[in-house]
Amino acid sequence: MQYVKLGSTGLDVSRICLGCMSYGDPRRGAHEWSLDEDASQPFFRRAIEAGINFFDTANVYSDGSSEEITGRALAKYADRDEIVLATKVHGRMRPGPNGAGLSRKAIFAEIDASLRRLGTDYVDLYQIHRFDPDTPIEETLEALHDVVKAGKARYLGASSMHAWQFAKALYLADAHGWTRFATMQNHLNLIYREEEREMLPLCADQGIGVIPWSPLARGRLTRPWDATTARGETDQFGRMLYQESDRQIVDEVARIAADRSVPPAQIALAWVLRHPGVAAPIIGATKLGHLDDAIAALDLELTDDDVAQLEKPYTPHPVAGFK
Repeated sequence: MQYVKLGSTGLDVSRICLGCMSYGDPRRGAHEWSLDEDASQPFFRRAIEAGINFFDTANVYSDGSSEEITGRALAKYADRDEIVLATKVHGRMRPGPNGAGLSRKAIFAEIDASLRRLGTDYVDLYQIHRFDPDTPIEETLEALHDVVKAGKARYLGASSMHAWQFAKALYLADAHGWTRFATMQNHLNLIYREEEREMLPLCADQGIGVIPWSPLARGRLTRPWDATTARGETDQFGRMLYQESDRQIVDEVARIAADRSVPPAQIALAWVLRHPGVAAPIIGATKLGHLDDAIAALDLELTDDDVAQLEKPYTPHPVAGFK
């Protein structure tokens, strides 16, 4: 396993982060395709054995059950001081006017609820899952700073938003002496590259660790364009992210993979891993082979010609994934 500093922090993380949205009670929340506790155990064990020390979940995944499963699995297979555990806050967790968002009240309630489900005293990385336009950003930033000072989180991160929103948050944190965001979890893969325009240069300038979500485009880059999966058939959000012209890129990934005698997933992930500023892509795994491909991609070197051919068919996309 390879390790890297997370942005400009002193924290060492594996270059592969295991995303835990795939693990949760399928009877809870909207992820009917998620793996239950028994089915998820081999993935945590394999990840730990492979040297992965970075795990990402969120309070909303499977209505909190992802955090519960993740916490119990890591307590079983890992040393808490050796792993980097990340979760998120923003989405709706209960009915009522304060059951979602990034108000001081919501953040304080949700960090405690997440810690209970995870079975730990602190998380290493506490992230805002999206920008909350209904709460003053100053209120959110100060509340997050207080979470860190209370010892409930070690670092702070953000997720998909406009670059101007992220720049404002960084400026305000610096101006007030609050803990600034150390990471950006944004949407980046071969068929969605809009983050290259403003967000990635901003992160590079500010020393922010980039930990992309959906680096394989929700599996689109790993299989023929017309192939379907149980998740894909119910993934309304995913259908908004990609477009028919992306088929050309998927075909090119498959062609280069065949030439190199490796699975397409390795080609697509190797492209993300070589991207300047990317610390650790967040990969989902519902088959053990998914983990094996992600780890193998660390040692796969793409040529300049490979990269040119992979990037050539790209067409601009509408900005998506910020809500």
